[in-house]
Amino acid sequence: MDQKIQSLPAQKNIALVAHDGKKAALKLWCEKHKAILSKHTLYGTGTTGHLIEKTTGLDVIQLLSGPMGGDQQLGAKIAEHEIHVLVFFWDPLASQPHDPDVKALLRLAAVWNIPVACNEVSADMLLSSPLMDIELERTLPDYEKYLATRQISL
Repeated sequence: MDQKIQSLPAQKNIALVAHDGKKAALKLWCEKHKAILSKHTLYGTGTTGHLIEKTTGLDVIQLLSGPMGGDQQLGAKIAEHEIHVLVFFWDPLASQPHDPDVKALLRLAAVWNIPVACNEVSADMLLSSPLMDIELERTLPDYEKYLATRQISL
């Protein structure tokens, strides 16, 4: 598939997701970076978004809980270019009943070329990057061109 260039805006939409065993770590990380996060628009899956908003005072657009469809909602927002950064503290030591949704979410983040952090250190590096607060070009699949040139066979 052909590629195209699209910009990520200076003010980013950041998705915040954490498995149960990592919610406390994400909450602490958000408290630590509250000043920076407040400059961006935050999205969170169900209980994670509620926890972060309640404990930090940050505004979080709350979606469904991950197992109830929140991961898929975020995936749709990534595919529609509404999410620009994914911070997903996943628990590598615990089995997840909605593991296929988790893998799909990470796959979509890779397909649409958005930055992803999966633990505190990678999230620290991502948030402290000088690229975080500026418009940033990225390449992504040119799906519109693909649809325009695709032949429909009946």
